[in-house]
Amino acid sequence: MTAQDTAPPLLTLDRLDEVEGWFFAADRYLFEWLLSHQRDHGPRGDLLELGVYKGKSAIVLGHHVAEGERFTVCDLFDADGAPDASTATEMRVYYPTLTRQVFEANYLRFHRRLPNVVQGSSSEITGHVPARSCRFVHIDASHLYHHVRADIAAARELLTEDGVVSLDDFRSPHTPGVAAATWEAVLTTGLKPVVLTESKLYGTWGSADSLRDSLAAHLTTHPTLWGVTEEVAGHTLLRVHSR
Repeated sequence: MTAQDTAPPLLTLDRLDEVEGWFFAADRYLFEWLLSHQRDHGPRGDLLELGVYKGKSAIVLGHHVAEGERFTVCDLFDADGAPDASTATEMRVYYPTLTRQVFEANYLRFHRRLPNVVQGSSSEITGHVPARSCRFVHIDASHLYHHVRADIAAARELLTEDGVVSLDDFRSPHTPGVAAATWEAVLTTGLKPVVLTESKLYGTWGSADSLRDSLAAHLTTHPTLWGVTEEVAGHTLLRVHSR
């Protein structure tokens, strides 16, 4: 009998709400749909999450890692490793109970193996993940403008041509730095917004129209979500709401 034979059974994603954190129904649906759409239609590549909190969204991402793909997460996990005083303050105020041990324990309730864990500042991530290797990057690390701006630049470097970036807290009242960095990327770097929810903006530096149209068509059959298209700064994007 092996250790795997005696390990407790893994939890399924219907138990995800047992994990503390913020991951609303619309965003969970979009993660699942986008990652499945990439699996079926391309692009292929690795997955990356900057800022994991206690693992809620990482657990979902881990279920979509295909054969030959790699999933990497990056987080400070505590204020001791913060690159500057403002980040240390943010960690102490918003994430006082976050530790690497809590994240790993939560993740291993749903998966047999941990992702590749980079404990450190997201500013270091391009030294750990190859350029043009990722099909999906979730940015949910610092809320400070200069850090988010750098995280977006890193995502652009790491994503494949049609890879997708998800930016958390781009419209929350307590995170104006995220909003500034997000819309700056749209206006100055060529980031194309594809879909917006109450808390996240999903975009690509590649082809946006077919992805947006496929999602809009799929939403017409969803029982609780609906989408509205809107023109913003020369881009057609989809806003998703709960019924």
